[in-house]
Parts: sequence; structure tokens; C-alpha cells
Amino acid sequence: MALIPPRRGGWESKNGLHRCGAAEVQAEEEEGDMKRRQKVLDAFRAGGLYCITALPLSQGRGTIAVVAAMLAGGARLIQYREKRVSRLQAYQECLAIRRMTWEMGAAFVVNDHVDLALAVEADGVHVGQDDLPVEAVRRLVGEHVAVGLSTHGPAQAEAALGLPVDYIGVGPVFPTCTKEDVCAPVGLDAVRHATTLPLPFVAIGGITRANVTEVRAAGARTVAMVSEIVTAPDIARRVTEVLGLLQGSER
Repeated sequence: MALIPPRRGGWESKNGLHRCGAAEVQAEEEEGDMKRRQKVLDAFRAGGLYCITALPLSQGRGTIAVVAAMLAGGARLIQYREKRVSRLQAYQECLAIRRMTWEMGAAFVVNDHVDLALAVEADGVHVGQDDLPVEAVRRLVGEHVAVGLSTHGPAQAEAALGLPVDYIGVGPVFPTCTKEDVCAPVGLDAVRHATTLPLPFVAIGGITRANVTEVRAAGARTVAMVSEIVTAPDIARRVTEVLGLLQGSER
């Protein structure tokens, strides 16, 4: 029998034969589906740190270990972004991360790969301007999965208002070497502009402990960090430190 990630503790068979009945299984699955998109929206409503994986920068540590440390440090919004691993490895890692995030009550987003997000029942999928159009993404994932879209300036951010997306990424705010195909920095003005739009957004790109309070002051409630987190000797401690800075900037 095929195995799927656990919704409430433990692995279960796809056909749910060990449950009381098919109707009960279906009702539970539908309830879980409805909560997945909402979990991402709730994370944005709460604000805080959006952690993104990056195996090449992780100092020899595996992605699952990195995510475990992020969660231990208090992160509750995780994105899997690994472009250089096989699809099988990505699937296996995402299955493990899906289970970990469920157990910790964290939201889980998969970058780029809609099929992978669906296969592991992720809460969301994030795509870029050059990826599959978000209209097609929404048709594939339906209404129970959050869709995020990267934007690189006010024009793209405003264009997203007419698209079936739940949130946008705004950046890169500062110069960054995390991505190979990165565009020019959009600066804090793009963050300030995003605060005038009705869509939730995450500020991303070159954000560190040294400048995160500037980003928050510009109006970002949610900030993404990659290298600042995954290169840290103690990832859990770094996440906790950054969360403290974010909370302090709200006072």
C-alpha cells in the first residue's frame, strides 16, 4: 500500500483501511486540506522569520538537519529551495520536512516545483517570474494550497494584485549572492511600497542581523533569510536571535 505523510501522528495507508471508515477518512483529509493554505496565511499574519534552505551554503550539514535546527530555534515558516539535488532526493527530503513541520505546527512551502509540493502535501508553493505562470499553478494546486510569487519592484508587485496569489516576495532588498540569477537590489523603497498593497509580503535578499531592523522599520512584518541562517555555526541559536531582534523591533 502507498504511504502518505501523517496528518495526525504516524504514517497511514493511502486507502485508510485501518481507520473506522472511508467517510471518516475523507472528512479528516478534507479538514486537513482546508487548513494548509490557512497555515501559510496565519504565518504571514503573525509575522516573523521565513527560513529558506540552501544546501550549498549549509557548511556540510544536510537539509533535514538544517530544517530541524530552524524549527528548534522557533522558525514556523520554512521553504524548501534546493535546485541542485535529484528529484528523488528532493522528494525524500520534503517528505521528512513535511512530517517535521506538521509535528511542530509550522507552515511548509516548496519552491518552484508544483508537483513536488502536491506530492508531499505542502502548505504552499512559491514561484518566480520566469516559472510556471501563477494562473496555471493555481489550477494545479486548487484552493487548499497557498501560492507565493517573487516580485522585483513596484510594477511587478502591483501586477500581482490581479493574480491568484496569496503573498508576494519583495526583493532582493539588498545585494545578495545567494542566488545565481539574482537581479539588482530593489531597496527599502520597494518594501515601503509593498506596505501600501493589500497582499501579504515577505522581504527577501541580503537581509542580515545588521540590517533587519531597517527592513522592519520600512514596514516588513515578515522577512526571509537564507545565508544568515544556514551558514551559522549554531542554526537554532541564530534563528532564536533573529526572532528576538524582530520582536524587539516591534516595541
